[in-house]
Amino acid sequence: MSIYVGNLSFEATQDDLTEIFREYGTVKRVQLPTDRETGRFRGFAFVEMSSDAEEEAAIEALDGAEWMGRDMKVNKAKPREERGSSGGSWGNRGGGGGGGRRY
Repeated sequence: MSIYVGNLSFEATQDDLTEIFREYGTVKRVQLPTDRETGRFRGFAFVEMSSDAEEEAAIEALDGAEWMGRDMKVNKAKPREERGSSGGSWGNRGGGGGGGRRY
């Protein structure tokens, strides 16, 4: 399981988050996703801790807490949704770009 941490300051670092979450247990991993085009931090992170109990304690204590001038959003991370060809706004329209034959 993993914790989602949102509404973070763009100045936050992996070390900053590790330090804060360490108060609630052993931090196994911290991920700070970056924008593909700019390489800039996107303002949210994922934190993985050693046990569910530690994660629950961190969520309870830190959700809504003010840190670096922002109120953090801290909750259980939802499983990543599959980005397959089914579903989505295009539904079953077939294809998705590229058009048909050109005469």
